[in-house]
Amino acid sequence: MNKLIIGIISLLMIGNVQYLSAFEIPHVEQPTFANYEVSIIDFGAQCGPDHVNTMAINQAIKAVSQHGGGKVIIPAGYWMTGAIEMQSNVNLYLDYNAFVSFTTNISDYRLVDTDFEGSPSKRCIAPISGTHLQNIAITGHGVFDGSGERWRPVKRSKLTSAQWKNFTSRPGSVNKKGDVWEPDSNAANIRPVLLNFTSCKNVKLEGVTFKNSPAWCVHPLLCDNVTIDNIKVNNPWYAQNGDALDVESCKNVVIINSLFDAGDDAICIKSGKNEAGRRRGVPCENVYIKNNTVLHGHGGFVIGSEMSGGVKNIYISDCTFIGTDVGLRFKSARGRGGVVENIYIDRINMKNIVNEAITMNLYYSSNGKPAERTDVNEGTPVFRNIEMKNLLVEGAGKSFYLYGLPEMPLENISIQNMRVSKIAETSSINYAKNIKIEGYQASDAKHIVVSNSSAVKIK
Repeated sequence: MNKLIIGIISLLMIGNVQYLSAFEIPHVEQPTFANYEVSIIDFGAQCGPDHVNTMAINQAIKAVSQHGGGKVIIPAGYWMTGAIEMQSNVNLYLDYNAFVSFTTNISDYRLVDTDFEGSPSKRCIAPISGTHLQNIAITGHGVFDGSGERWRPVKRSKLTSAQWKNFTSRPGSVNKKGDVWEPDSNAANIRPVLLNFTSCKNVKLEGVTFKNSPAWCVHPLLCDNVTIDNIKVNNPWYAQNGDALDVESCKNVVIINSLFDAGDDAICIKSGKNEAGRRRGVPCENVYIKNNTVLHGHGGFVIGSEMSGGVKNIYISDCTFIGTDVGLRFKSARGRGGVVENIYIDRINMKNIVNEAITMNLYYSSNGKPAERTDVNEGTPVFRNIEMKNLLVEGAGKSFYLYGLPEMPLENISIQNMRVSKIAETSSINYAKNIKIEGYQASDAKHIVVSNSSAVKIK
């Protein structure tokens, strides 16, 4: 058997639909709810931007949870609120034309101990949050708006002149270099993700739109059995740390039929950063991703760079990336540690990719300095056993950029049936071993440069 193909084909049931998976993934259990429902109006919620409904929404959620579970309905209308805190056995349902806007008053979001970018942090509570819960869902058809412009710094280089003029006319300040505006330094340092569920079991997000987050948008952390189906995530393309979806140290996850438009990475898999991530020691594993579209983002599908707890058993297929900086983006660095392995990618369309269609970089944030050999230790990252096939690319800076480390080369990487056109630059492989590139078709006839590598087969 070809050692690059180390998974098995199995069937995954999501609802009543069967999906093929390249590895055996356990059944992803769905949340279930009692046949009981209330409206936030029953608890005094009032429509309109001048009334804050934090108490009414949270009282409705608490009442339904204490009743044994059921549905909390946010009906059509404009609803202003502070932090929403989920409880077990509750399905928060947004009706058609329900618009939930989170307040711009920072005092509405208390400081909590949390994790951000893979490390422990004290930040404001997420506008939507839950910890140590089970059977929770956010479903329906409406929109959550995180009012992110109140929190985020903005780089001048990412804006048009008119946009920069608009931002700098608001309350806030510009730094001494004149290249970053921020609403105030306190907000920038404690800004939360829009949705954070931590250590929860049986989680579902379906049908709704999450937009304009203060930092990352959707962040399940240390959760088991997560289903993300037919959601839309939209952050402005200039949004600082504006990731769309960050699945961190979770197990048994399904991400299907969704649309992502991000200011940073779009669909991202993580497991903690450096020593803190290794100490947590919880990999992100058994993740199935299918039928998604990414319109903007630093990467369409991303692993890292915070992957210190490990990433394994990821299957992504039938996705389209349009206008992202990179298509398939794998990144890590010395100090991270962790093992990324058993990754299967099939049938991906990419168009107008700014840089590489595929980046695999263990020397991330090197600032262009060449890698020099060092000792292997617990902080040495490992990327191995990654298979990519049936990739169609129209327009990219490079087809691929594979860069390992002198002391830890990329290992067992397969790229099969990759068709590319309108490629600007030469592709490269550096510090890698057991690499197979088969069925590679480039209409622009760009070269592939191989350096410091062994057992590289290209045909």
